[in-house]
Amino acid sequence: MDAGLSRLPVSAVLPDLSDALSRGRCAVLAAPPGAGKTTLVPLHLLNQPWRGDGRIILLEPRRLAARAAAGRMAELLGEEIGETVGYRMRLESRVSAKTRIEVLTEGVFARMIIDDPELSGVAAVLFDEFHERSLDADLGLALALDAQSALRADLRIVVMSATLDVARVSRLMDDAAVIESAGRSYPIDVRHADRPAGERIEDSMARAIRDAHMAESGSILAFLPGQAEIRRTMERLETRFGSDTMLVPLYGNLTQREQDAAIRPPPEGKRKIVLATSIAETSITIDGVRIVIDSGLQRLPVFEASTGITRLETVRVSRASADQRAGRAGRTEPGIAVRLWHAGQTAALPAFTPPQILASDLSGFVLDLAQWGVTDPSTLRFIDQPPIASLEEARALLRLLGAIDGGGGLTAIGRRMRALALPPRLAAMVINAAGEGHGRAAAQLAVLLTEQGLGGTSIDLEERLRRFKGERGERAEASRKLAARIAAAAGPDAPVCPAQPGALLMHAFPDRIALQRGGRGRFVMANGRGAELPETEALAGSPMLVIADLTGQAGRQRILSAAQISRAAVEAEMGHDIVREDQCVFDPASRQVRARKVTRLGALVFDETPLPRPIGTKAAQALAEGVRQLGLQVLPFSKSGGQLRERIGFLHRSVGDPWPDTGDDALLARLDEWFIPFQAQTRGLDDVTPASLSDGLMALVPYEVQRDLDRLVPTHFEAPTGQRHPIRYDGAEPTLAIRVQELFGLRQHPTVAGGRLPLLLELLSPAHRPIQTTRDLPGFWAGSWKEVRADMRGRYPRHPWPENPADAAPTTRAKPRGT
Repeated sequence: MDAGLSRLPVSAVLPDLSDALSRGRCAVLAAPPGAGKTTLVPLHLLNQPWRGDGRIILLEPRRLAARAAAGRMAELLGEEIGETVGYRMRLESRVSAKTRIEVLTEGVFARMIIDDPELSGVAAVLFDEFHERSLDADLGLALALDAQSALRADLRIVVMSATLDVARVSRLMDDAAVIESAGRSYPIDVRHADRPAGERIEDSMARAIRDAHMAESGSILAFLPGQAEIRRTMERLETRFGSDTMLVPLYGNLTQREQDAAIRPPPEGKRKIVLATSIAETSITIDGVRIVIDSGLQRLPVFEASTGITRLETVRVSRASADQRAGRAGRTEPGIAVRLWHAGQTAALPAFTPPQILASDLSGFVLDLAQWGVTDPSTLRFIDQPPIASLEEARALLRLLGAIDGGGGLTAIGRRMRALALPPRLAAMVINAAGEGHGRAAAQLAVLLTEQGLGGTSIDLEERLRRFKGERGERAEASRKLAARIAAAAGPDAPVCPAQPGALLMHAFPDRIALQRGGRGRFVMANGRGAELPETEALAGSPMLVIADLTGQAGRQRILSAAQISRAAVEAEMGHDIVREDQCVFDPASRQVRARKVTRLGALVFDETPLPRPIGTKAAQALAEGVRQLGLQVLPFSKSGGQLRERIGFLHRSVGDPWPDTGDDALLARLDEWFIPFQAQTRGLDDVTPASLSDGLMALVPYEVQRDLDRLVPTHFEAPTGQRHPIRYDGAEPTLAIRVQELFGLRQHPTVAGGRLPLLLELLSPAHRPIQTTRDLPGFWAGSWKEVRADMRGRYPRHPWPENPADAAPTTRAKPRGT
């Protein structure tokens, strides 16, 4: 074991780490790939006097990395996994009474510390590969720091990473000591092979792999964004190599045996080509690899708070990830890294992968914090605070599921949901189903939805569940055992009849009960949003669905998994949410308000009966909704009404309160104040009068300043000739367009706003063509008038052009003939 320690670079800084943890409680270890931190740091800390008999917890972001780390440490100790070193993760556990180093996935640790805030029997927590910034890692670190400060002053916390903003992490941990280790890396020849525009990534990757395989020796590790791209690349390469080359995939949905086969060294005399997702970026070593080919792409989950949907986006990798990937080529000998992009594009890559806390569904996060006794995340130490919009969306969902109360505190149902180790929606489904004797079926469906790939890839969850129940293999068997444990925790299970997946899913996704509308494969959900299925899918013809997963931008969301449901089942299960009411709705086609009696669930209208056309407040509210849909341009503002809007808006921009904003967005947001009260007798847009709009705009102006409107922003300017000319207020400054002859004799510049703001004068020729603009009329008379006069006299000889216009008489006429 000592020989193993001395061979890896991190061994040189282990004394520094020991010293830091003897003098303090926290440390940050920055060590490049290959330094040995994942395996050697936990083993080294076993011998520290402060450990006593406490366990060391090592956290890994992925199951594959956790198993590999535990296996390597056990090997260094000459033991089997489950003795001194063991691991625990969602589907399996190998620990014993002898275990002193436990390798956990980050999600398991988050549950562990919430259930036992004192971390009984734990001496140290090590966060490995923290730069990946998973939501569970950020939550786990915040809770560990909180427990350390309040309950466990003796707890040691170490954050370890290959690429990390160590200064930010150190500050978060009360300026913890920062220890930096060198890496063990041979020289890497970084090359670039720019991908032609429009070429599919699997075509570029297959060509790059063939070229590298032909020109170089050693095994190849190729990074692709996802499982689909790996499958298509394998199809292009399957017949390209002889028996001396193994072609294997590596991604999260593979079985443990398949993943272990991918990272195992190839047999003597053979080469290996591993097609991997970002799962191979950190924590694991694939022996024999000296060539890395990087697509430069990764697939990240992105949560949209406005839709409540998490979609997978294919994006460029960060510079840190690109460096991590390239570093895999130089672990055991000099290597080659081929990047499938132009060299100049590297500088434009983001420095780090965005942390999940900024783009994730936070419902489980908020539920965990409620169990911890925290309703405001800002009271805990997070490197990045979660977005307010995502927090509000999470709280709204948890209130809908009955998990938290109005103040954000955990309810009895919420505590039961947390105990099930499932996302909140699925936990609510299992609890509800258990109460009806269908806990086991609901638990199997929940596990199916959280473990990708089980039961096949069908969109139809009923079909996938049927296959999962009979599926063979270690992963399927472990998943069924997990479902059994979840069901047992939820309550007794004694079904009187089989449970249909759709009926179960309603309690997880009540907002995604969907009704076919607009043709085969097109659905509208109870939350009012649309979703689509390919017309060739069997489910596309279903009258109703419950949608469990979907992706895509708002308005074009694609269904990924769903189950059929009948209206009778919806009425039986969701009867308390079904509303029967009289509605006023705006009909865009006719521009009229219609009335109807409806039976609905959220935005889903099951039945409707027309009613006589309405008037009154409800009709005005429906009309306002039409204005929101179509925009303010549909309203018939008169010329004077439009000018009134501009005048008030100008005062808002130049003076501020109490003058209201009259921009489009502001007026749409305040329709209930200025529009609805003045449309009580209106049935449609064509009945709206310009006068009612002007009256509504004035209603936004406080009564006590309404009398100042004409004084501050008059509608017209009266010229010395007696003519009245409109003043425009639609720009940054009030503007008056006027023929220059009408201003003769005027010695002061015209103003508004009680003399505080000069008018921008657009001086016009007798033909109403622009001559010049000025904000200083006396200065214009004394200055550039001479040049203007010389030019204008030649063009318009029949009009007066006096040498001293300030003393001349204003006029609107030409000179009499003969003068």
